[in-house]
Amino acid sequence: MTTATLKSKPLSTRKERIAWYLYDFGNSAYAAIVLLAVYSAYFQGTVVGGAEGSRLWGMAVGIAMLVVAVTSPVLGAIADYSGAKKKFLLFYTIMSVVFTAALFFVEPGRVALGMGLFILAEIGYRSSQVFYNGLLPEIANSDEMGRISGNGWAIGNVGGVISLLVVLPLIVLQQRGVIHLEGTVVVRSTLVITAVFFAIAAIPIFIWLPERAQGKPLPAGENYFSVAFKQLGHTVRTARRYKEFLKFMLAFLIYNDGVIMALDFAAIIGAVLYGLDQQGLIIFIMIVHVANIFGAYIFGVWMDQMGGKRSLMISILMMIAAIVWLYLNQTENGFFMIGVLAGVAMAGLQSVSRSMVAVFCPPGQSAEFYGFFAVAGRTSSFIGPTIYGIVAYRAALWYQNQGQAVALAEQAGQRAAILSIGIFFIVGLILLSFVNEKRAREAAKMTS
Repeated sequence: MTTATLKSKPLSTRKERIAWYLYDFGNSAYAAIVLLAVYSAYFQGTVVGGAEGSRLWGMAVGIAMLVVAVTSPVLGAIADYSGAKKKFLLFYTIMSVVFTAALFFVEPGRVALGMGLFILAEIGYRSSQVFYNGLLPEIANSDEMGRISGNGWAIGNVGGVISLLVVLPLIVLQQRGVIHLEGTVVVRSTLVITAVFFAIAAIPIFIWLPERAQGKPLPAGENYFSVAFKQLGHTVRTARRYKEFLKFMLAFLIYNDGVIMALDFAAIIGAVLYGLDQQGLIIFIMIVHVANIFGAYIFGVWMDQMGGKRSLMISILMMIAAIVWLYLNQTENGFFMIGVLAGVAMAGLQSVSRSMVAVFCPPGQSAEFYGFFAVAGRTSSFIGPTIYGIVAYRAALWYQNQGQAVALAEQAGQRAAILSIGIFFIVGLILLSFVNEKRAREAAKMTS
C-alpha cells in the first residue's frame, strides 16, 4: 500500500513559510485566551464555581481530546492518500473559529452549554493541528526542521501575546468603571475577538501555501475510508521498522500529559492559590508566552545542534524543577517567576516534539504519522486533565472533611493535583532515555 507521492520538494519560499507561521500566530490566540487566561478560569470560577468547576473543566478537555484521538489517525491517512491536508485544515479551522465565537453565549450557570461549545471548539482546534503539523515536511528539509518549527512556535507565541494585549485593556477598563457593561459581557466578548483574530491570521495559509502532496486515484471498489484503514493496517504491520518512533510516542504520551495539565489548569491554579483576578491571569499568561518565544528559538537551535532527544530531556528536567517550585511556592511573585521557567521549558517540549515526528516519518506519510502523534498527544490529554480534575476535587473534599474551610481545602486540593503533573514528567523522562534518535532517522530514510 502506498500513500500520496510528493512532487520534487524544493525549499519553500519565504512567503510560504510566513503563511505557515501566521497560522500558528492565529491559533495561539485560542490557546492564550480560551485555554489559558480567560475562559478556563471563567468556566471554573464563574460558570460553575469551586472544586466542581475544576472537575468539569478536566472532563470537558478530556472528552474533546478523546474524540480527536479516535479520529486523527484515520483522517490523517485519508489526507495523505488524497493530498487533502489543507481541506481538512480548513474544515477544522472553521469549526474552531465558529464555536469559539459562540462561547459568548455562555453565561454564569449555563454549565452544559459552556461544556458543549468548548468541547466542539477544542475538537476543531486540536484536530486542525494534525494537518497543520503535517505540512511541516513540505516546507522544511530535515536539517532545518528544528529551526522552522521553533520559528513557528515563537511567532505563534507573539500572536498569543498580541491577542492578550488586545483584550487586557477591555477588562481593565471595565474593572475601573470606564466601560459600563454589566456582568460578564466584556469577558465573554474577548472570546469573539479571539475567534476573529484566529480567522484573519489563518487566511494566508490557504492562499499562499500550496499543498505539494498529490492525491492518488481510488482503486476500484474502494473508498477513502477503506483505503485509510488498509494503510493504517499496513503501517501497524510494518511497525517493527519504526520501533524508535513508537518508543518516542510512548514517552511523548506520558510527558505530554504534564504539558497539557499545566497549560489547561494554569489559570485555575493562579486564581485558586494566589487569588489572581482576570487582569492578573492575563499578565501571567503574557509572561509565559514571552518566555515561550525565547524558549522556542533556543530549543530550535539546540535541536539542530545537539539533536531532539537531548533537547527534550533538558526541557523535561526544567519542567520538573518548575513543578517542585510551584508545589512549594507561597507567593504571587514566585508564581510569575515559575511562569518564566515553565514557558521556556514548554516551548522546547512542544516545538521539538513536533519536529521529531517530521524527521522520524517516512516520505509521503507525514499526515498519517502526525495522526499517530495526535493519538498519543490527545490520549494523554484525555487522561491527564481528567486525573488532575479528579485529584483536585477529591483532595479538596477530603480536606473539608478534616475540618478545613472550603477555600483552604480547595487550595490544598490544587497542590495535591500539582504533584500528579510531576509524576508524568518523571515517567516520560525515563521512557525517553530509551529512544535511539540516530536509529529512528535511519529507519525513516530507508522506508520508501
